[in-house]
Amino acid sequence: MAVDAAFVNIDGPWQHRFVSANGARFHLAEVGEGPLVLMLHGFPQFWYTWRHQLLALSDAGFRAVAMDLRGYGGSDKPPRGYDTYMSTLDTASVIRALGEGEAVVLGQGLGGWIAWCMPVLRPDVTRAVASLSMPHPRVMRRAALTDRRQREASRWIARLQRPFQPERDLVRSHDCVASLLREWSSPFGEYPAADDIERYGTAMQIPFVAHSAAEHYRWIGRSTLRPDGPMFMRRIRHRIEVPVLHLQGTEDGCVLSRSTAGSGAYVAADYTRVPIEGAGHFLTEEAPEQVNRALLDWLDAMD
Repeated sequence: MAVDAAFVNIDGPWQHRFVSANGARFHLAEVGEGPLVLMLHGFPQFWYTWRHQLLALSDAGFRAVAMDLRGYGGSDKPPRGYDTYMSTLDTASVIRALGEGEAVVLGQGLGGWIAWCMPVLRPDVTRAVASLSMPHPRVMRRAALTDRRQREASRWIARLQRPFQPERDLVRSHDCVASLLREWSSPFGEYPAADDIERYGTAMQIPFVAHSAAEHYRWIGRSTLRPDGPMFMRRIRHRIEVPVLHLQGTEDGCVLSRSTAGSGAYVAADYTRVPIEGAGHFLTEEAPEQVNRALLDWLDAMD
């Protein structure tokens, strides 16, 4: 039985809304008033992974907004447009659609990859960025090419390059999502619980989400063999002129902590790297208190 996209409209102190931006419609969860902080989730999740941060940031005087990326959750799922250039344009367009001139952009995993690119590709709307569980894309690429352990940890991206089969695996049952959540989270914690697997496994069964989610990574993988990949890496080599916060779990099974050193070389402004001891890839849910404290300390220091 197909899952309706309304599944992601989970009740809480936030407001669900849709905005039209960059030729598509995006689902958002929003709470609070003040300077805009826009949050981008990773794979295989949706906006709900930021629920703890939505509350902490709104309580601290920020307008906290978590969006479903193109192809995920309640956002539109067009047949194309899953390259990083389009993702940063989506993000910039959502910021403008919310009536704001700029925002602090937070990203987890895939969202972190996008966040790193915002100050270079969309500098006019980017006040600062925080990346969780993702180093600068050039650092990530180098690690995937030169570090055997990171290459093994990233093998799932190669599996996503196959046509049709990854989508079938993702929607057939919750087993595929459960495997990713377990492999990437800390072996010392209690995440994921059964309801986490149910929530994210079901969201992946929303029509077209599995395909769209894979398409983001298909562009990242296949572009390395085409001219647009090296061109993209050249574009983002320029040093970032806004503050950057980088949070990394020491037990991340997807992006190994040992693979994330060196991102500061691409930041001309203030760069802060905070290791989250004992946490894995899904920092917003595995270590919400540590993440909230690091985010609020960083945001306070910018004022």
